[in-house]
Amino acid sequence: MNATDDHWQSANHQYLVAALAVVQETLEQFVQGQEGAEVSQDTAEDSQQRLAVIAAAMTELPSLEVVCNTFDLSDFERDVLLLCAGMELDAAFPRLCAEIQGREQQAYPTFSLALTVFPDAHLSAIAPSSPLLHWRLIEVEESRVFTLSPLRLSRWALLYLTGMPHLDRELSGLMKPVVNRGALLPSYEVIADQLSTIWVEGSERGVLPIVQLCGEEVTAKWAITATACEQVDLNLYRLSAQAIPQERRELETFLRLWQREVILSDRALLVDCDGGYHHDVAQENALHQLLEEIGGIVLVSSRDRRRLPQRPSLTIEVSKPTAIEQQAIWKAALGERQAEVNGQVEALVAQFDLSSSAIAAACIAASSPPSSPSPLSSQLWDICRLQSRPRLEELSQRIEPAATWEELVLPEAQRQVLRDIAVHVRQRSQVYDTWGFRTKGNRGLGISALFAGSSGTGKTMAAEVLARELRLDLYRIDLSSVVSKYIGETEKNLRRVFDAAESSGVILLFDEADALFGKRSEVKDSHDRHANIEVSYLLQRMEAYRGLAILTTNLKDALDQAFLRRIRFIVQFPFPDLPERVEIWRHIFPAATPTEGLEVEKLAQLNLAGGNIRNIAMNAAFLAAEAKETVQMSHVLQAAKREYAKLEKSLTDGEIRGWVK
Repeated sequence: MNATDDHWQSANHQYLVAALAVVQETLEQFVQGQEGAEVSQDTAEDSQQRLAVIAAAMTELPSLEVVCNTFDLSDFERDVLLLCAGMELDAAFPRLCAEIQGREQQAYPTFSLALTVFPDAHLSAIAPSSPLLHWRLIEVEESRVFTLSPLRLSRWALLYLTGMPHLDRELSGLMKPVVNRGALLPSYEVIADQLSTIWVEGSERGVLPIVQLCGEEVTAKWAITATACEQVDLNLYRLSAQAIPQERRELETFLRLWQREVILSDRALLVDCDGGYHHDVAQENALHQLLEEIGGIVLVSSRDRRRLPQRPSLTIEVSKPTAIEQQAIWKAALGERQAEVNGQVEALVAQFDLSSSAIAAACIAASSPPSSPSPLSSQLWDICRLQSRPRLEELSQRIEPAATWEELVLPEAQRQVLRDIAVHVRQRSQVYDTWGFRTKGNRGLGISALFAGSSGTGKTMAAEVLARELRLDLYRIDLSSVVSKYIGETEKNLRRVFDAAESSGVILLFDEADALFGKRSEVKDSHDRHANIEVSYLLQRMEAYRGLAILTTNLKDALDQAFLRRIRFIVQFPFPDLPERVEIWRHIFPAATPTEGLEVEKLAQLNLAGGNIRNIAMNAAFLAAEAKETVQMSHVLQAAKREYAKLEKSLTDGEIRGWVK
């Protein structure tokens, strides 16, 4: 509190004391009149003059006059307010009330006392709509006779009149102040300036729209709104949407108390629909009623754009910091350790779309003693990958990539396409941002690939190889959880997948994708039209996704050609021929597996894909382990027979000739 505040506080106290003296003198003169004593007007006039002198010297109106002017209190209502204030601040008032009412037990004010003592009394002051009761300036401890019920000053009014305004207790239990924590990022400063301009211009026109801030950056939205409020001298409070009263009477009380705060204390409200908010009917109704009826400056923070009541509103998207801002945040957080990162900050920003707090947390985690002697850049990469790992447990399965290039047996042409995919993922920031391809438009910047081939030809293994090469997480999407027969649900599930994966740019593997992305049919009914909408939505999200999305299919010809034209890479996984099967068998057993007498050229005679070969090798290992032997041709033969039986095929003599002597 500065010297000016100290001076106003002292003058406000003097003014309140002088105002109470006027009311006290009125009470004392009434007592004297009851006792037949001579009544003097000199003291009251002196008090009135003192009030005028104090008010004239104040730079701002005293709190009492602000309340009286704002709520248009009559002289009688003003006297009742001061009568109740005197009970809290002056020991003479209880005695005077008891003397006037003729009973020692009635040492408290009542409407009956006020109507009897004060001039210009009117019964409308006791109506529920009167300012004293409507705005909860005073409280009535109701008994059987309303006018004889004790009156008391509300705690809020007491604090306000004494120059110490506080949020009402009924509100403070539901909302918390939002404090400005410091300077914003440049992109967020632009939004804060936009908000303050909207409010200033809206106040001049008498129209204050509801502002909806959308996006996942919750703390950034709070910081932006706090800064904007500070620019226009507003105190910002945050109300969780879950805390909104759902019972109508409670909601009306809340709205009235908040409106009182807005009128007198320049407050703004941020309705938080981010943390733990569930869209049940009762909560939705309460939220809509609140937004429809509340006054003042109101903001709504939510992840997605919400349908708001029929009143002026606008939506602002709050995104993660820009790439340039993220680079600056990384460098500031690393400080002197920048040199240890070997210029990899740009690579981190290109892959992981993190907030300021997430970047700071990653640098702190990397500053602790490392468990391995890996370079700082490698530590940060792994920390970011874990920190931004999406929550997709319901719709996907995370695959720990183990396959290597050596284990992936494919023709050279297909291997080269896979290498090209890895290049595009690694260099996308250089090409899109540094070299300016993003300025030509965002459409088609998503890296998508289609892996086509029969089951077991290595499609999933190739995705693992890419994930390991790029040191990224791989998520296989469970299509049975994504596809829904209910209109709109499939798109919602796809949106959840892409939104959750966006910040980390993980590799998304839509296995057996033809189940979802089949040929778009001619529109004959609403179901056909909806199926086409699902495919169009997927194409849109794949084109905008900052990571790699892989689709696998057993039936490439079942996919729509228009769909295929928008896939950047198509890799055909052929059924392995004899030389390729030899290579698969050569690498199928781990180095730690004991083998004896295995002849890969003979094993390769089995006309099977790599997935089936892997099954046979593993089953052979179990047979050998049970027999406490090394893996031999006889074990492979038994495993092969079982695999063929599963496939409802028969082993030919040509396939197993010379295996066992």
